[in-house]
Amino acid sequence: MRAAELKELLQFRRPQLRRTERVLANCVTVDDLHRAAMRYWPRGVRGYVDGGADGEVSLTRNRAAFQDFDLVPTVLRDVTTVDTSTTLLGRTSPMPFALGPTGYTRMMHPDGEWAVAKAALATGIPYTLSTMGTVSLEDVATVGGDLWFQLYIWRDRDLMRELISRAASAGYRCLMVTVDTVVSGLRVRDHHNGFTLPPRLSPAAVADMALHPAWWAGLLAGPGITFANVERSAGAAGETVMAFAARQFDPSVTWDDIAEVRTRWPGPLLLKGAFSPADVRRARECGVDAVALSNHGGRQLDQAWTPIRALPEIRGAIGADFPLFVDSGIRRGTDIAIALALGATGCLIGRPYLYGLGAAGERGCAAAIGMLGDGFTRAMQLLGVTTVSELQQRGAELVRRYSGRTPCGT
Repeated sequence: MRAAELKELLQFRRPQLRRTERVLANCVTVDDLHRAAMRYWPRGVRGYVDGGADGEVSLTRNRAAFQDFDLVPTVLRDVTTVDTSTTLLGRTSPMPFALGPTGYTRMMHPDGEWAVAKAALATGIPYTLSTMGTVSLEDVATVGGDLWFQLYIWRDRDLMRELISRAASAGYRCLMVTVDTVVSGLRVRDHHNGFTLPPRLSPAAVADMALHPAWWAGLLAGPGITFANVERSAGAAGETVMAFAARQFDPSVTWDDIAEVRTRWPGPLLLKGAFSPADVRRARECGVDAVALSNHGGRQLDQAWTPIRALPEIRGAIGADFPLFVDSGIRRGTDIAIALALGATGCLIGRPYLYGLGAAGERGCAAAIGMLGDGFTRAMQLLGVTTVSELQQRGAELVRRYSGRTPCGT
């Protein structure tokens, strides 16, 4: 073999010296981003992001539940061009998913919510800022895009009302009220790891610096991690932000509180965490515009109903015209396709974009969004559908229970 031919076969690549390029060059799936983030994060952060409540049964089932379904493709259809866009709460989105709320985001990467909002803006999908965000809602609003704000109904109702007013004034389009946190779930990994916010420089933490120097350097070089939206309230009490949040969870919340929020919020209102058909119907009667079926990523009530399994029954009970979102366990574009075929209006994405953020900052977030979007596009083509509405309308034909005999709607 000639030297020129051998050179052509070997195709040596120039080594990537910059971490971001090196990481992204080796990431093809969300699972790849997950592994890269795990190498960057210290133990406490890894446990916080990947952990669930109690025995983590819901956490495990959320992901496994997508394996309960088979996809049934239809072939010999022209799928040269597919339209992945859909309407999410009154506005067209290029993909049928939004980035859901996550707390403590600057703990995953120094750029935190800034990076996530910019990645969402670049791709045109909605981004939901958490009440427990580490960048203020006003600062995130300067990024622009289709911004949603997530709200907890806390003991301090005046603080809740202030947040609603601030979100409306800052231009957030939708309000997402989380209703499954009347008390905090038992996060066993956090207890075992001694996880706190802000992180404490304990002897174990100092030892961990040697193993994860990049993460610790980013933390120590930047401003302290706080709940930027409630910083004044938490600071006045002299508490850590985690203790403040735990004190604010309120077991007395009722539908009357939702009715008040409805009167105060002028735009689309989404309820996150309602699960029973009766609660979804009640939400609709209260003027709620959409419900997100969610078990909080397995972080609240362990062994709670898995959203993707609950979806067909709740869709059947509420009818075809009421928007239902699904989260928990989504890692691939085929997961999104299954959810839409089972009756979802759209999906909420959480951990995947945190994996991207930890792996490579804003570019990692954009990579996670791109992986899910490309996977969904490919799934549509392989299923033989060209629009999201076609996927939803033909859902019973395209998705079946794992047995291969029972249509998903039965």
